[in-house]
Amino acid sequence: MKLLLVEDDPLLGDGLRAALSKAAFAVTWVRDGKTALAALGSGEFAAMVLDIGLPGMNGMDVLRELRAAGDTLPVLILTARDTTRDKVVSFDRGADDYLVKTADMEELVARLRALIRRSGRGGGSLSVGDLTLDLVARSVTRNGNSLAVSSREFAVLRALMEGVGRVLTRGQLETSLYGWGRNVDSNAVEVHIHNLRLKLGAETIRTVRGIGYTLARPES
Repeated sequence: MKLLLVEDDPLLGDGLRAALSKAAFAVTWVRDGKTALAALGSGEFAAMVLDIGLPGMNGMDVLRELRAAGDTLPVLILTARDTTRDKVVSFDRGADDYLVKTADMEELVARLRALIRRSGRGGGSLSVGDLTLDLVARSVTRNGNSLAVSSREFAVLRALMEGVGRVLTRGQLETSLYGWGRNVDSNAVEVHIHNLRLKLGAETIRTVRGIGYTLARPES
């Protein structure tokens, strides 16, 4: 999923881009408000992570122009400002969520995924080779044949397909299943991976020892 990151701090921006890329987002990173608006006009994004304190045009002005144009893109404000007033103004201007920069990265990823799910911008379906997920019907087909999967197996498979070619850690898969900050059974992900392999074939999901799991890109 394509994500627009608007952050002027080079060190923080680089770290956020790397972490969000590992979470299976395709990140476009810009450092000022005017460039952000230009990027929004030239590409389709699933969501935007927006700082308030930007050079030239601040984040609130970017948000105001976005909403004035009728754009309903999910926007998560990520800022050092932590007063109630700043939060109220952000929501009044049309922000969908608000986090301070001390927030844990897993929380940021979980909130972004929740915003994108609610908005429906994640797309109607995902396809990798002969495997297709219908995100609306929450169904799985392979070569046109329907496969019965549980809701949590679906969530794990969706995360792997969204991050196709990347290795996802158990922690990342747990976040896709339960959200951030939940205590889960230590082997929950392994159980769902095992069940998916029984249904999809053992070779479909590969274990990368000591790191996590990956769904390989199909050979062209």
